[in-house]
Amino acid sequence: MKIVVGLGNPGRAYAETRHNAGWMVLDALAGKLGVSFRSSWRKPLMLAKTSMEGVGTLWLVKPTTYMNCSGDPLPALMRPAGATPADLLVVVDDVNLPLGKLRIRASGGSGGHNGLKSIIERLGTENFARMRIGIGAKQEGQDLADHVLGRMDRAERGAIAEACGRAADAIECVLKDGVDRAMNQFN
Repeated sequence: MKIVVGLGNPGRAYAETRHNAGWMVLDALAGKLGVSFRSSWRKPLMLAKTSMEGVGTLWLVKPTTYMNCSGDPLPALMRPAGATPADLLVVVDDVNLPLGKLRIRASGGSGGHNGLKSIIERLGTENFARMRIGIGAKQEGQDLADHVLGRMDRAERGAIAEACGRAADAIECVLKDGVDRAMNQFN
């Protein structure tokens, strides 16, 4: 079993914001795989289940707890399924990467990202794969929260849409061929 977790914030107010890049990537992957997300009535998340040749069971997960609590539903989701942090790939936005740039890592710290901090705290480890998608740096004098929660302009939306397609391909590469191969091909 593999679980791909995309981070974002629920609600229309956040739908097209930079902070929801993780959800946008999962939407692109779900479209590519022909699956749809369903809300869980037991856990604060949306889930799409499928299988992939060479991978087996695959769950796409979008926590609906808001970014700072993204890790909260994961232990209760993973434990009954027998999944471990080694089965995870977490997709997040990153202000320290240029717009649309992908960075895949086998493990690591939060890099100041509150969603990753929450997952690390709830799972008790940094040992899970992650993919960061660049949303670009904030403008001089701009508040970071205003930047990540701000809506993208047309050019940014186009760059992110293109990056989401590449990210979906990169996730398939991670799942089928491993993190190292995906890092060499997509970083």
